[in-house]
Amino acid sequence: MGAEAKPARVIRLDEITADTTADTLSAARELLLEYGQFVISNPQTADFCYGTLEQEAARLPFSYIDKQGGCLLARVDNGPAGFVAWRAVPSAVEADAWELKRLWVRPLARGLNLGPILTQAVMDRAIESRRTAVYLDTAPAVMATAHRLYLSMGFEPCPCYNDNPVRHLEWMVKRL
Repeated sequence: MGAEAKPARVIRLDEITADTTADTLSAARELLLEYGQFVISNPQTADFCYGTLEQEAARLPFSYIDKQGGCLLARVDNGPAGFVAWRAVPSAVEADAWELKRLWVRPLARGLNLGPILTQAVMDRAIESRRTAVYLDTAPAVMATAHRLYLSMGFEPCPCYNDNPVRHLEWMVKRL
């Protein structure tokens, strides 16, 4: 008797808007705060300001929409599994560019390609919006998988472009 094939997982991205249901908004906030808990649990990124993230979560989606951006919730088989956000970078950094923020995939959903799916969804929106680049900062020692993902998707190291207080960061950009 052969092994039974696992049923295909259904992956869906929901853009979080002003009209998003309370349940979906709650799931997005929960994922964003899980990201923050992960970051502050690592000694190398303990300088991360969780209080600021709590304010960001409380204001979803407007914490990003108000900055010419947005956010996405990834679902796997209808269960919340991943989150990503984006916002405009200051024009002093680069006009018409975005910053990718808060990429998070729940441990149980890792290995399902959600990181690349969410990152590509932001890049696709950036291209549709005629952005010239997507910036990000990451902590390679703590977020090694994400760092490898960014490199594989064409992000390259760039000079520091923000005032993020977390030590051991690498700043990256992908030209579109």
